[in-house]
Amino acid sequence: MKNEYIDLHIHSNKSSDGDLSPLEICEIAKRRRLRAISIADHDTLEAYPEAFSAGESNGIEIIPSIELTTSFEGREFHILLPFLDWTNEKFYGILKKAKELREKEAKKRVEKLMELGFDISWEEVKLKTKTQPPLGVVIAKILLDKETGKENSPLRKYLEGDDSIFAPYRFYQDYFSEGKPAYVPKMYISTMDAIREGRKFGAVPVLAHPGAYFQHATEDDIRKLKEEGLGGLEVYTFYHKAEQTQYYLKIAEKLDLVPTVGSDFHGRIKPHINIGELRQGGYWIVEELRKRKA
Repeated sequence: MKNEYIDLHIHSNKSSDGDLSPLEICEIAKRRRLRAISIADHDTLEAYPEAFSAGESNGIEIIPSIELTTSFEGREFHILLPFLDWTNEKFYGILKKAKELREKEAKKRVEKLMELGFDISWEEVKLKTKTQPPLGVVIAKILLDKETGKENSPLRKYLEGDDSIFAPYRFYQDYFSEGKPAYVPKMYISTMDAIREGRKFGAVPVLAHPGAYFQHATEDDIRKLKEEGLGGLEVYTFYHKAEQTQYYLKIAEKLDLVPTVGSDFHGRIKPHINIGELRQGGYWIVEELRKRKA
């Protein structure tokens, strides 16, 4: 019997915060005995068509997708778009807008760090993140990597101890969170626009990690998104504790949303997360999403 495991939320090195190529990801997916995966990079479709070629050579079904960072009632909501028609040039208009807003926000974050006296510049951040606007954790990682060998660095507390692997996230919470020294208001496209645009181009919009600390999506939030065309809810994710998984599973069932599974693998920036490690759900999720395509 063919393997039924899937992972619908993986990031490649086409994201500013990812490490592995689509080929390396597919090779891991093969070893992990996955049947289907989605490479859902942040606000970019650059993994395609390379991902399809890598999937074919490794016997892995590739479901085209993307992760859009959006704004919903003052919070940052992430929308996945599995089955997106990635070849339709009209969709790239919303990506251009998203990229411009993200880059403006990232530049302001770096400027605030410079004002605080940190050894970092927008030029070096751009150089190290290439074409994609860097997320806050990526900016943090670039700064912390520079401080690794400095004995008297004020950032040593992030680089030492058992939880040093989470240093970029700890720095983010201390500096980029609301009310912190380098906080910059979110500059994202609206969640509703992302859902509507995704539907227009064949995708089945899914709310990623609804229980994440920066989202805390409620049943009422999810109901509003369902009315705009939300088709799925990422129930099985490393962001959720057991009680959260059950909470969102019940909401998915109540609102007739497909409960999806995604690791949110990135590589070094999330070293505790592996591709295909979550074994809940199965290929039936892909089949159900496919049924709900626009």
